[in-house]
Amino acid sequence: MSTEQDVVRKAPLFTALDDAAAASLRASMDSVKITKGSVLFAEGDEGDHLYVIVEGKLKLGTSSGDGRENLLSILGPGEMFGELSLFDPGPRTSSATAVTDSKLLSLGQEKLLPWLAENPQVALQLLARLAQRLRRTNEAVGDLVFSDVPGRVAKALIDLGERFGKQTDEGLFVHHDLTQEELAQLVGASRETVNKALADFAGRGWLKLDGRAVLITDFDRLSKRGK
Repeated sequence: MSTEQDVVRKAPLFTALDDAAAASLRASMDSVKITKGSVLFAEGDEGDHLYVIVEGKLKLGTSSGDGRENLLSILGPGEMFGELSLFDPGPRTSSATAVTDSKLLSLGQEKLLPWLAENPQVALQLLARLAQRLRRTNEAVGDLVFSDVPGRVAKALIDLGERFGKQTDEGLFVHHDLTQEELAQLVGASRETVNKALADFAGRGWLKLDGRAVLITDFDRLSKRGK
């Protein structure tokens, strides 16, 4: 099985299917390539497609009336987004922007609905995905109310590390590709406050900063700070 097939099979849309059904569904999807910084869709756009990331990273975010931005999540290979529009067609609730050059697969509502009728297990996987998304949203709201900024930064880095990190002799290297401003938007704080938290963690020897990456040298302590 190719690397691309392995990545796609991780998406909730495919996990309940056998290899033959997964290959058939994959064949009905369209390939989409998007360059770094490009907007796949904007908040408020009409949408009826879901997407699976094959390569690269995308960010989902919203903006306020005064121009402030809030990052909801950073997604990478094997992750899926846009599925809400399939069950509740209407304006997109967030914008999707490429953090790096990316390759995606897209599936429209007109192709998915027949699949759901023939493969109800796929519908269960999608419902589980929506429930997980709601749970993460509730958790994020709780963090904003009850956690301090350093705690939110630590938790965000641990989450990014678990999904994008690579283990090295020195620690967990996390190439998150985010600017300092984007990292601040992800935790709902000012860039200055986030930078102060990062400097404190570095001073304690928990991590080393490296541009749009971080080397987590003490995963356990950083993880405890994020709880």
